[in-house]
Amino acid sequence: DCPVNYVKIGPGIICVFWTYLIDRFFKELSATEYFSEGKKLIDEALQRFLPDEQSYPENIHKSMLYSVFAGGKRLRPILVFAAVEAVGGDRHSVLPFAVAAELVHTYTLIHDDLPALDNDDLRRGKPTNHKVFGEAIAILAGDALLTQAFILMTNANLMESIPEKNILAAAQDMTLALGTKGMIGGQVVDIESEGKPVDAETLEYIHIYKTGHLIRACVRAGAILSGTGKADFQALSTYGAHIGLAFQIVDDILDIMADEGQLGKDVGSDINKEKATYPALYGLEESKRKAESLIEDGIACLESFDERADPLRFIARFFVQRTF
Repeated sequence: DCPVNYVKIGPGIICVFWTYLIDRFFKELSATEYFSEGKKLIDEALQRFLPDEQSYPENIHKSMLYSVFAGGKRLRPILVFAAVEAVGGDRHSVLPFAVAAELVHTYTLIHDDLPALDNDDLRRGKPTNHKVFGEAIAILAGDALLTQAFILMTNANLMESIPEKNILAAAQDMTLALGTKGMIGGQVVDIESEGKPVDAETLEYIHIYKTGHLIRACVRAGAILSGTGKADFQALSTYGAHIGLAFQIVDDILDIMADEGQLGKDVGSDINKEKATYPALYGLEESKRKAESLIEDGIACLESFDERADPLRFIARFFVQRTF
């Protein structure tokens, strides 16, 4: 990360180095502010777009809100914002779609934690939904969040500045990312691979489809809703694919390296369940190198974009900074 002219000999080296550090500090500060502002906007919108706890039947709404507001950085909706802004759009114009992306993500977490799937007791440092509300309500809460997501992402009245054809195309793309040719397909292969030797091709399939497709869909949604050109759309789509796979590799690493407080869920659960993971197949150091390489390749996809794409660059680097 050092600047090229850092190696110059003489007093100028100190000035150059401190200029670099100051620049790095303000970039990191800017990234922190971007995440914070995006999270605040999403959290406020979630309050508006979801039923309150007093709405009948109360228990299902309490269950939905419990998981939605259990924590989380709101990375997926912030990716929608960042992609829109990278091509000159306005985050407020796509706010309902961004909120929908967070609802989709929360639904996947509730269902992932169920006894029939990962059987986890903790999520974001709190008891998982089914531990608090029971399996039946947890299943229905996940179903309700997914349904509410599509109510929002297909409501053209809430996104009046976006052409209806773009809204439909983005919702269709998100649907494909979640179905049997996307997340659910990845989940199935993940479950069927537990306790079995897994080759590199199957492992990559699981990670790309189970996790990567939703992350890519959030980036693509921003591009589609903005009506960006073919070249920019392809660049953003490839960026999303790279960081989506990197994100899951880093999750695999964190399952081994992190403590429960940092991870917010049961540590070592992948090992205990004999899941297909990158560290299990490649080892920790090679997994780290693969994640770093994917992040750099993803950022390289943004070469033709100006500083408006910096948030996408920040987010990519944040993925690996969670553990490296």
